[in-house]
Amino acid sequence: QVQLVESGGGLVQPGGSLRLSCAASGSDFSIYAMGWYRQAPGKQRELVADISSGGSTNYADSVKGRFTISRDNAKNTVYLQMNSLKPEDTAVYYCKAVRKWYVYWGQGTQVTVSS
Repeated sequence: QVQLVESGGGLVQPGGSLRLSCAASGSDFSIYAMGWYRQAPGKQRELVADISSGGSTNYADSVKGRFTISRDNAKNTVYLQMNSLKPEDTAVYYCKAVRKWYVYWGQGTQVTVSS
């Protein structure tokens, strides 16, 4: 069993930055693939970025060049550095952990980009 707790969300002006963190409980964090997803009001949840257990990364086209996903296995934590934020980045951001058929989600953290 893995529990995920996101933090770091908030209100930021367009062009600003935020760093989200997702802390995982339990053992074997390093063998989980981790991802960040987001869901805006009235829209489906979508992949923002993911990182494999080996460190390979993948990004949605809409965030390439602006967001960076990383992981610190010693701290059981995955990060999402978000720069040059836009109003359309406003959403609840969720952390996901996957290993084989096991899938875990965090409770989400709100990110609002507005002037």
